[in-house]
Amino acid sequence: MTIFDTFIQGVIQGLTEFLPVSSSGHLSLVQYFTGQGGEFGALFSILLHLGTLLAVFIAFYKTILMLIIEAFYILKDIFTLKFTFRTKDPHRKMIFMIILSLVPLPIFYVFLKDWYRMVSSDNSIITEGICFLITSFLLFTADRCTRGKKDASDMTSRDALVMGIAQSIAPLPGISRSGSTVAAGMIMGLEKEFAVTFSFIMGMPAVLGANILEIPELIGTKFNIDPIILLVGLVTSLVFGLLAIFMVKWLVRTNKYVYFAYYTFILGLVVTGIGIYEQFSGHAIQQLLIGKL
Repeated sequence: MTIFDTFIQGVIQGLTEFLPVSSSGHLSLVQYFTGQGGEFGALFSILLHLGTLLAVFIAFYKTILMLIIEAFYILKDIFTLKFTFRTKDPHRKMIFMIILSLVPLPIFYVFLKDWYRMVSSDNSIITEGICFLITSFLLFTADRCTRGKKDASDMTSRDALVMGIAQSIAPLPGISRSGSTVAAGMIMGLEKEFAVTFSFIMGMPAVLGANILEIPELIGTKFNIDPIILLVGLVTSLVFGLLAIFMVKWLVRTNKYVYFAYYTFILGLVVTGIGIYEQFSGHAIQQLLIGKL
């Protein structure tokens, strides 16, 4: 993998991680048509998420710092035997909801980890096409819902669990994590901008956990990654991740978020069609493009 390849994948990761179009799906397409997929491609994609993790912290640092401070107050209440789940504090309530939203994740991970990995690293893009169509459906559904008004103070346990389930299916390439979770929040009646904030922050523990679990596996493989290439990927995904976050905020405020439903619908149809053709043609397009690179 060259520095240019890494830069391109970092750009794609940074932009598509937060835009509701699926970073894993787009990276999977790039890796498929360049012959850089397989186990190495899947593991390298996870490392690129570190850059976008930093982007979330920078973009929402005020809210995140308030949550961290409130977490210490929670610990204080626990040790002084004053802790209670009943609270009117929005930051404390948000912490409880984030923890609850993470409950489905280990359950899905335990039972579906191998299947997620197989789908991400197989030499086919049919699943990616179908998943893009699922993302489109969720975005269309959210756009048709009545504008919600719930924020951290009004959010319920059911809202958090639904968003958590949406996040748990997001490892499938083509299912947008941000798109599915934001859409789930909007469908459940959350205010749009709060749905975006909650979606991005609730994704931080999931991304961090994925890296903690996968990095040792990467180190143990036969692949050697040039530190410069890794740095280029991380920095690129960080910069373009920040750009994408600000873009999403603007799209939500101006009610243009639904445009991505049309994009993922068209992309899903095209990718599914190409994927079927590739299966019957012995991956003719892939071989042609690899031969020209």
